[in-house]
Amino acid sequence: MTFLVYMLRPAAARLLAPPERLPLMAAVLNKFFPIVWICIAALLLSGFVTLARVGMAAAPPGWHVMAALGVMMTLIFAHLFFGPYQKLRRAIAASDWASAGRQLARMHPWVLANLGLGWAAVLAILLLRA
Repeated sequence: MTFLVYMLRPAAARLLAPPERLPLMAAVLNKFFPIVWICIAALLLSGFVTLARVGMAAAPPGWHVMAALGVMMTLIFAHLFFGPYQKLRRAIAASDWASAGRQLARMHPWVLANLGLGWAAVLAILLLRA
């Protein structure tokens, strides 16, 4: 997410017109999203198996916070994937650059939110160990 938000997106916006930029971003997301689905499955499964082994009552507070943030991040990602991303793909297929640009812009704050939640999860583990 960091690469997409802080490197690829600004460079593409600076160097490419919408008919080139938007298909590029969609092509990158086409590769990115399946990997994220796999990571979500692995993280949620391993996290909840670990919580189940230790027991919810015995788990450090940071684990609970991380699990809650992980679920929130998953819900945000699902919203992005099934909402704006699908509309982005349809708009690009129709060469509707204005609509595609709006969908990509709709995704941006949600991606920033997920990036922040990911860092919050890391901080929860580091700061709430006891």
